[in-house]
Amino acid sequence: MGIINQQAEIKGRLNGNFRPKGSGLVSGRFSARKEGKMIVLADQADHEIIRSSSVRLTAEKDSTFELFNVTIGNRFHWERKEDQAYQGDLILQLREDGTICAINEIPLEDYLKSVISSEMNAEAPIEFLKAHAILSRSWLLAGLGRRKGEKTSAGKIIQKEEEVIRWYDREDHDLFDVCSDDHCQRYQGITKIVSEHAEEAIRKTNGTVMTHRDEICDTRYSKACGGITENFETAWNDKRVPYLRSISDASTSHHPIGTEEQASAWILSKPDAYCNTRDAHVLEKILPDVDRETKNFFRWRVEYSRKELGEILHVKTGFDFGILTEIVPLSRGPSGRISRLKIAGSKRSMVVGKELEIRRWLSDTHLYSSAFIVRLEADRIVFHGAGWGHGVGLCQIGAAVMATQGFSAEEILKHYFSGVEIRKIY
Repeated sequence: MGIINQQAEIKGRLNGNFRPKGSGLVSGRFSARKEGKMIVLADQADHEIIRSSSVRLTAEKDSTFELFNVTIGNRFHWERKEDQAYQGDLILQLREDGTICAINEIPLEDYLKSVISSEMNAEAPIEFLKAHAILSRSWLLAGLGRRKGEKTSAGKIIQKEEEVIRWYDREDHDLFDVCSDDHCQRYQGITKIVSEHAEEAIRKTNGTVMTHRDEICDTRYSKACGGITENFETAWNDKRVPYLRSISDASTSHHPIGTEEQASAWILSKPDAYCNTRDAHVLEKILPDVDRETKNFFRWRVEYSRKELGEILHVKTGFDFGILTEIVPLSRGPSGRISRLKIAGSKRSMVVGKELEIRRWLSDTHLYSSAFIVRLEADRIVFHGAGWGHGVGLCQIGAAVMATQGFSAEEILKHYFSGVEIRKIY
């Protein structure tokens, strides 16, 4: 589990005893820095403890460790640094570029306990936490199985000079299986585990996963779909995944988006949906503190001057569009999320995709989603949008609201993932 990556120096505290290979027990504050081709692990007084290209600190019973200034929400609008506490072993690894990464090695079920407490509030309804435990366990095991075989394609594809198509998947990591941030699954150690609900959810679902045709499902989820979930291929590679198909996030059916007129009508409306809630009590119960800062997630509005957005595009992409003249969706998924977008200015025109890359181009951080329409108003460019995240698979806020309405974990999962089975595999 990658916690901190590509840093010149890492600092933290060992709470209890840890045993590095070739040295006696260590505890207290520490630092790790590069010297030559080695990592130097030093204590609070900067006395060298050990020198190696890879340092493993094995935890003695009940020992934990802290890492200082861990980035969470990397490149998203809630990005910040926090000190985080963890169980398990700490591995400090020197990268080829001379930087250091910090890796946490921990049993799978303990990892999941942290994930469901980091992704959502640990006080959320138990049926939602059970659903998320099954979902997160499936995602992890499917990915670990896939890493043993052929990797799927992930990264930038430039099809021609005027088009950039890119998506991001967990194969982007090399020294560790998954990272601790939203790129994979949020994992904030033991910092966010504040109730027995998370432990109960893991215990009651131990070894349980979702399967489709006897294979563990590569499950996906986002914070709020906006009323309709999205197809897998809108956000990632052009592959149809049977259980990651668009569904209505409501007790009644909503028609999929097929035209720009339908997209406009949908995004400017506020339809009935599980994730369409502004109930402060419900949101406080289901969302962690960092997510409650995002107030308008079901429908949202962002406005720029043409100059301002042009400058953002130049910084984010390196392309100088000049004075922006049009921003035109070329293809959308059934939730209204755009997978290909044309951006034109007085100096150049480009097509960008997929869902996440579009959001990154059009914001200092990210737009909430690519389900948006564009209004050009004199010198202003206004985005009206729907939902928060890629929208594929489970809608976290929608699922949590379903749990408050009495739905079971199995009912929640089978609502969002068509044709799956819930099975205990260990």
